[in-house]
Amino acid sequence: MITIKNLTKSFSMPDGTKLNVLKGIDCQIEKGEVISIIGPSGTGKSTFLRCLNSIDPATSGEIIFNGENILDKKTKLNKVRQKMGMVFQSFNLFEHMTVLENVTNGPIRLLGKSKKVAEEEGLNLLHMVGLEDKADVMPRNLSGGQKQRVAIARCLSMKPDCILFDEPTSALDPTMVSEVLSVIRQLASHGMTMLIVTHEMKFAKDVSTRVFFMYGGGIYEEGTPDQIFNNPQKPETQNFIGRVRSYTFTLNSINDEKYDAYSHELENFCNKYAIANIFYKIQGLIDEITQRMILWNGPVSVTVNYSELDYSVSVLFTAKGQKEPLQLNSENNRISHSIINGICEALYQETTTDALIITCKIKSA
Repeated sequence: MITIKNLTKSFSMPDGTKLNVLKGIDCQIEKGEVISIIGPSGTGKSTFLRCLNSIDPATSGEIIFNGENILDKKTKLNKVRQKMGMVFQSFNLFEHMTVLENVTNGPIRLLGKSKKVAEEEGLNLLHMVGLEDKADVMPRNLSGGQKQRVAIARCLSMKPDCILFDEPTSALDPTMVSEVLSVIRQLASHGMTMLIVTHEMKFAKDVSTRVFFMYGGGIYEEGTPDQIFNNPQKPETQNFIGRVRSYTFTLNSINDEKYDAYSHELENFCNKYAIANIFYKIQGLIDEITQRMILWNGPVSVTVNYSELDYSVSVLFTAKGQKEPLQLNSENNRISHSIINGICEALYQETTTDALIITCKIKSA
């Protein structure tokens, strides 16, 4: 679907020198692939994405999209951008239009659809992203997560062949991240071709068909999520991936006899990575979630992640067989809710076809 050959991008600096951001990128993206683009800040990830549909025109090279060279001066970029949609981290909604008007504006003006047809299709898209009831609301009255889901619906209204996501969750509060990632997962399950610049490592590992690790202005290493996250071959990739430390265990019942042994191993993990001061917070959270909140319709996997990139700690629970989110505000769970709120900076939940996924970010102090 997309063939990229020797793609370069340079910027002219005030002192007359050239800043070479992209340095000869070559890659091929096939229809239906989901490519996550990861790497340190300043390595050209967003610039690469913006060059693909000429929001930032490339300096040289070729970008062949559906058989047409985007960098050819004869190419009609507006037509290309209709088929290669883009979702930005800052939403870019029209603030003077309602949610539905944001979604229908492009199809009416650029695709020549009638208002009636555009609105019918727009409502279907809003239903898909869980915002049909917000059709007549102005963007200023939406949360960040809701705005981003509207932006995705607006992009889909143009019937793109491919979507570029430029850090779609970076501007969101942690509690809103999962609702946007859930929509992207849904698109992936339907075969949408996507390139996603993201800092959400677990999401990249779960949803991608391939991962590009960018470093030094190029694709330094690429491979399947298993190859990149579990067996990176190059030093800089190893260093980047290795700065996220994890400890995982699985409980098979509420009274799993290995629970005490896992707790001891968790304490050793915390001591090893100098986060012993929050071990009891982590343990307390695990106790509340697994002993009092989970319904136990299947095994529960627990992963503690410590990022040396930003020194954050999070705990991920995957409860197999549980289809409903935790009812944190119910009368019976009031004490547990209070304890969890005291431990967590943020908690968000996502349901998949066979599990409930709970992500908790631990307060640092």
